[in-house]
Amino acid sequence: MPGAEDQRQDSNSPSSDGSDDASNGSRRAARLRRRDSASNPLPAGVVVIDKPSGMSSMTAVSIVRRKADLKAGHAGTLDPLATGVLVIGVGRATKSLDRFMKTRKGYLTEIDLSAFTATDDREAELEPVDVGEPPTDDVISTTLQERFTGEFMQTPPNFSAKKVQGRRAYARARKGESPALEPRPVMVHRIELEDYQWPIATVRVCCEKGFYVRSLARDLGRALGTGGHCASIRRTAVGPFTIEQAVDPDDLPNEIPPERIIPLSEAIEMLEASP
Repeated sequence: MPGAEDQRQDSNSPSSDGSDDASNGSRRAARLRRRDSASNPLPAGVVVIDKPSGMSSMTAVSIVRRKADLKAGHAGTLDPLATGVLVIGVGRATKSLDRFMKTRKGYLTEIDLSAFTATDDREAELEPVDVGEPPTDDVISTTLQERFTGEFMQTPPNFSAKKVQGRRAYARARKGESPALEPRPVMVHRIELEDYQWPIATVRVCCEKGFYVRSLARDLGRALGTGGHCASIRRTAVGPFTIEQAVDPDDLPNEIPPERIIPLSEAIEMLEASP
């Protein structure tokens, strides 16, 4: 089971005031714009997909690859049960996917506080917790702000793609082992409780790459003295690319029209203008 986005490191070193970086980015975007407008009627660029639940990220990529008749790859995995924004690069844009992986992500998740699960979502058997008096919305909001805002340490789920001694954590977990996963720093810019009807707390998150929403559900439950697992996860944004732009991959025509593909030069300009 894949987890959060891949973690890649940019090799570019910005100048102290960022002016060289901005200038280089503008020149690079201009070069790409000239290439995109050349002979290829279907420009290299990105397609913003609304991945449905139950579909793997690679299946979504395969659909786009077939319908665009171009090589394709994604800019950050979504768990199979998760839905929402999956940025897929086609053509030459596959070489620039690292840049899209490093941008901020937005999520909306329903956290079930009545039980834990081995996978931290609904793929595994529920392990109910005797809560007694459920926490109030004020308590949940305060806990989110005090414990899960800014930079903090987070341990990935046992069922994640992180490697432990050369093997994926989920491969060990499926054999009944407990992977020795180390906590690592993650960054949350904003987190808020959008709705709460026991046992479901609906939480919106804006975070950097590497953050696990399933770990948030587990850790919130532990902090509250309740259970905690994700009943649903929806990615609402990847940098400047939002769910409003996204299309279900099965709804794409057999030949993707050029207007459905954001040219690479334009996509990079959008990235550079986003936080």
